Amino acid sequence: MLKHVGVLSERHLVRLARSYIDYYHEDRCHPGLDKDSPNERPVTPRPSPTAQVVVLARVGGLHHRYEWREAA
Repeated sequence: MLKHVGVLSERHLVRLARSYIDYYHEDRCHPGLDKDSPNERPVTPRPSPTAQVVVLARVGGLHHRYEWREAA
């Protein structure tokens, strides 16, 4: 992560580190865990035919998570 982000201050570094740790444990796929995360993400089926995939930025946009959302 630090190769891709310029750190502005110690406080900024702490915020980036916390964000990456949250991403690592909640969103990142781990091959050793059958592509699950350590905090076990549930697989979400498509809720309806009109639902669309939305992108949720993680770690300041360096990584992403995708979820189903109902179309407006």
